[in-house]
Formats: sequence, C-alpha cells, structure tokens
Amino acid sequence: MVDSIDQAARSALMSKIRGKNTRPELIVRKLVYAAGYRYRLHVRKLPGSPDLVFAGRKKVIFVHGCFWHLHENCRFSHIPKSRVEFWRAKLNGNKLRDARTTDSLRLIGWGVLVVWECELHDLAAVLHRISGFLDSSFDVGDH
Repeated sequence: MVDSIDQAARSALMSKIRGKNTRPELIVRKLVYAAGYRYRLHVRKLPGSPDLVFAGRKKVIFVHGCFWHLHENCRFSHIPKSRVEFWRAKLNGNKLRDARTTDSLRLIGWGVLVVWECELHDLAAVLHRISGFLDSSFDVGDH
C-alpha cells in the first residue's frame, strides 16, 4: 500500500510522537497525584526508566500506548498495512523490550503495573486498579 502523503510530510508527523509526557501518561499522573500518591518521573537508574516511580513502595507504573506496545486483543493495536515487515519488527521489538524490562525490575524486587491507553476511558476503574497495586504488600502483576 502506498502512503497517502510524501516521505518528508510523514517524517515530520512521526517526529512529533513523544516517548515521555504523552497525553495518556499525563492523565495517569494527574489521577494518581489527585489521589494523594507522590512519585518520581522517568528514573533512569531503573531498567526501562519507568513513567512513575514510587520509591518508598518499590513499585513502578508504565503507561503504554496500545499501538506502540502491541496491546493484545485491543482495537487500537494493529500492524500498519504499509511497510508491514518494518512495523512488525519494530512493534514486536518494543513488546520484547517491555517483557525484559518487567523481568529485570521484578528480579531486583520492584512491583510493576502497566496501564494501557485504552483503559483510560474509565478513570475510576484505573484509579481503583492503581490504588490496589500501590497499597498492596505484594505485586499484583502487570495486567
């Protein structure tokens, strides 16, 4: 399939996509802060530079975009129709890196929670899940 815009325009659009301070991440940060939890952002000393770090609790939260991290069974997660092999390798690589990061964090004793972009339509449920994760004495997993 041929792209509907030229290469320079596509490059300009793609360059605007951020890895930090994304809209879903800002929503989660405001929600968590309003609930009274305090955190650090993108701690580079930890594997994967987690989006939110709760050092006193030894827990981290990643806010993942469904497309970029290949969220399973999600309507926002798909391989684009153009440059299929490039995108398959790129997105599967992201997913493998996420798994390695989660494993590394758990090996050093950190709890990990992933909040998916598609979950943000129900903020009360997201806050309930985050609160349960942060207030528990055990790791409730990343799903």
